[in-house]
Amino acid sequence: MGHDDETSTDPSAPGPAVAATARRSRSRQVRLAALLLLLVVVAAAAVRVIVASGPPTWDELRERAGLANRDRLVIGVKDDQPGVAQRLENGAFEGFDIEIAYMIAEDLGFDAPEVTLLSIESEDRARRQARDADGSFVTVDLVIASYSITEQRRREQGVVFSFPYLETEQSVLTLASDPRQVASLRDLDRAKVCTLGTSTSEQRLREAGANPIGRNRISQCVQALYDGEVDAVTTDAAILAGFVGPRPSGELPPATKLLRRKELRHWDIGAEAAEKWGVNTGPNPAMRDLVNLSLYQSAKGPDGDRWKAAFDRYLASEQQYSNPQQVAVGRQPEPEETVEVRQWPWERWALPSPSRPRSGASTVARGPSRRNRRSSGC
Repeated sequence: MGHDDETSTDPSAPGPAVAATARRSRSRQVRLAALLLLLVVVAAAAVRVIVASGPPTWDELRERAGLANRDRLVIGVKDDQPGVAQRLENGAFEGFDIEIAYMIAEDLGFDAPEVTLLSIESEDRARRQARDADGSFVTVDLVIASYSITEQRRREQGVVFSFPYLETEQSVLTLASDPRQVASLRDLDRAKVCTLGTSTSEQRLREAGANPIGRNRISQCVQALYDGEVDAVTTDAAILAGFVGPRPSGELPPATKLLRRKELRHWDIGAEAAEKWGVNTGPNPAMRDLVNLSLYQSAKGPDGDRWKAAFDRYLASEQQYSNPQQVAVGRQPEPEETVEVRQWPWERWALPSPSRPRSGASTVARGPSRRNRRSSGC
């Protein structure tokens, strides 16, 4: 009995098979932990690479644009263009460009009370110089002022434009009582035609045999037409349309008042060149990209009805008074190129930008056609 007690085994001790299974389980746990650690290290390295060499986030763009610590955005706008941008008697602004200005400002992180709108003259748009309430010149952050995108302005004046946000074309206004028919600029031979002094339409008028009269403001041209000092006015159709129809009843009167008003007629002159308006974003690439992100969102994003609402309210409502001349194209111009903005945690937001061409896209084919068509350059 004693001998049997010494040689007997403990029934509670694990057998060889159980011990082997436990060792294999621990080994798998160790390998899994090592794999997870490796994945964490790789993910961390990937994040560092993306942050270092990948596209910026929206917040990083705002910082690069100098907006991170700003509590106000200053935008230069026109103030005498009904339907586009007009200052009212109480000092407020209204119009399509004004709605676009507030839309972009909101997407840049500024609420309406944080936006200052300043009147800017056509000749000051390239330099982004507007006047404040004291009459002093102020450099604005953005210019949204019926500013046609032209290669000449890019090349000679160094203007950095955003994506286009509106497409229209050159047209002509005459008094409705004028018996002449205007189907092209050639029909204005020997006529006195008023246009903005900074636009390239003066040369086109001379080539057509007209006598161009330059003014600093389009409202001055329309007043000269009322007073019989000129025979016609020419600039972009979206600008001229606001002078043709009646001002909607119940709206506040404008600050710029025209006298001795007469009925006008809006002529389609068959202009081939499209007038595409853009934002002068200044030389900072980050500011340009932020504006382009906003314009892309208004065209493609979930808030796309903002652009359409502004167009319908201010421009589409004028069409009935300008027929057969189209006031403007009723859709936002399509972005053509791309930039990437990083969104965390997992996705990138691929959005258009003028900073680089699309992969495989031919920029040569688009460039000459745009340069060969001369713009009225308003």
